[in-house]
Amino acid sequence: MTPVELSRTVLGAVRRAVDDGVLDVAVPERVKVTPPGPGGCGDYATNVALQLARPAGQPPLQVAEILRTRLAASDGVRDVVVTGPGFLNITLGGAAGVDLVAEILRRGPWYGFVDEPSGEVVHLHAPCEVRAVVVMDVVGRLLRSQGVGVRTSCEGGVLEGEWITVLGVPGCGDEGVPGQAASSAGHVIQPVPAPASPIHLGRDAGRWALLHPAAHDRPRISDEHLVQREGNPLFRVRYAHARIRAVSRNAADLGFRAEPGTVGASAVEPGGGSARLGGTLPPPTGTPGARPHDKPGAATPQHHDEPGTTPPAATPHPLLHPLADHPRVLAQAAAHRAPDRLARHLVSVADAVLPLLPAVLPRGAEKPSATHRARLALAEAAGAVLAGGLSLLGIDAPEHL
Repeated sequence: MTPVELSRTVLGAVRRAVDDGVLDVAVPERVKVTPPGPGGCGDYATNVALQLARPAGQPPLQVAEILRTRLAASDGVRDVVVTGPGFLNITLGGAAGVDLVAEILRRGPWYGFVDEPSGEVVHLHAPCEVRAVVVMDVVGRLLRSQGVGVRTSCEGGVLEGEWITVLGVPGCGDEGVPGQAASSAGHVIQPVPAPASPIHLGRDAGRWALLHPAAHDRPRISDEHLVQREGNPLFRVRYAHARIRAVSRNAADLGFRAEPGTVGASAVEPGGGSARLGGTLPPPTGTPGARPHDKPGAATPQHHDEPGTTPPAATPHPLLHPLADHPRVLAQAAAHRAPDRLARHLVSVADAVLPLLPAVLPRGAEKPSATHRARLALAEAAGAVLAGGLSLLGIDAPEHL
């Protein structure tokens, strides 16, 4: 079950509660599901009970319990737990991660893109300054990925020279009128200007230097973006993609292909580290396998276990959450005109996939198994997200590095 499908399932539970007469509310058009926050558990969480409590005239915990019983009976849902003031924490059936990986592999780099145009057209306008123009270019790409039409214009007209040839910035006015002032319905792209030209960094590092910081932060234009070490976020993202492609080639040489399946949370390099050039990256912070509600002082989940029920499912692989969150990140980055959200998200995907890669291929005399095929599928799904995200940023996703 994908996050979109789970959102529809939650809406179905709300509709059933309304039809049963236990909730007197207008059914919302959509429900947001996200990875659980502090104090949460399971695969996804939603605050729909808190949103409906006031219109329903009932306490949030009571609304949450009404929805919990109906949601727990839905296909693909293994367990539902109420935490805090009324958050619904949902654990999916064992095939949830399998379905997500299969969906990503089917969509490829276009996973998270909207299929149908929305009919909306947005006019973007930027001053003739290198960072503003690069950000406008990427915002336009993000909006198009969400089905929105884009018109662009620059103060001073069409750009030319090194900005186009080195940074790959399209000439302003390619989808609008050069020099046209932003209309009242438009949006002015005006981040903090770059302190120096990033031309000497080349296209990939130059664009990353301008896009990775938030719009209100001053970008650092320095050779640190060219350093091929783990301390460089751009290197980690591109290195992760290149390693995934190498693992796929090696798997093909061994005669097996990706096949979505159950991976679990234990598919990491022995010792808990993740791969890097000549060593291991630092292991993730926190206790391996610990969940947010295990922290001292965190809210205690209100479990509703009954005698004879099936034990909780194994913890899903930590890579599944950032992969599932990718469509939401694209939508939010487009809506807020914030490419930095996508750049930071790609770093989180890279950091989550690197520990998986050493366990993808069989070792020694070991033969490829269903687990190896499942791990390869999960890695290739991450590769598709990295490739699609880098393409939106106008940065190359290398096959070799």
